[in-house]
Amino acid sequence: MEDNGALEKLGLFGLTRQEANIYLCLFRQGEQNGYEVAKHTGISRSNVYSALSALTDKGAAYLIEGSSSKYMAVPIEVFCENKIQSLTREKEYLKKHIPSVKKKEIGYLTITGCRNIWDQMLEMIRTADKRVYFSAALGVIEKLRKELSEAVAKGIKVVLITDGKVDGLEGSIWYVGGARENSIRLIVDSEYALTGEITGSKEDTCLYTGQKNFITVFKDTLRNEMKLIQLEGGEIHE
Repeated sequence: MEDNGALEKLGLFGLTRQEANIYLCLFRQGEQNGYEVAKHTGISRSNVYSALSALTDKGAAYLIEGSSSKYMAVPIEVFCENKIQSLTREKEYLKKHIPSVKKKEIGYLTITGCRNIWDQMLEMIRTADKRVYFSAALGVIEKLRKELSEAVAKGIKVVLITDGKVDGLEGSIWYVGGARENSIRLIVDSEYALTGEITGSKEDTCLYTGQKNFITVFKDTLRNEMKLIQLEGGEIHE
């Protein structure tokens, strides 16, 4: 099971499953030639040699010249960091050279799956420019502490509507009321909204939109939540 997890993660760094298998073999066994790798992995020698060449090109293996060419795995932290740095450079290039497009009003998008919903929340908070209003259970907010803290540090107004208070988020405004359960409501800069439920399941769904009419209603809903907490004597921290 551990190998399957490692193979999957190596795939995120640009290795095919076969290349990842061979990388792990080199990592465990040390320096090996193509024959030895084929023996340990059960992969055909022709496929092993092409994969070893690809691993070298991708920065995951070193070629050691000698009477019999051998290969050695690049340390995992070195390989991953080099890949991250390379992608960061490519990202900066793309940001500078891809033509800008006219901003369009986003329609109604359904985001499915817990991981995709988390990614959307992270992106919304990271790209906020002025305001973040977020209604969710304390456990959800706790997991976004880093991003919310960074938003506060940038001078963004952060208002949290939840069922408890997380220490270390000074500068944000808290409305502490009843249990939120699995419901989440997030609005950023009065322009984009995300609403739905998050339980940790692949079946979780949320609605994401930039439609002005929906945003207006959504803002009123959050205002009503805050007023209700005030009326019911809930805690408010500023």
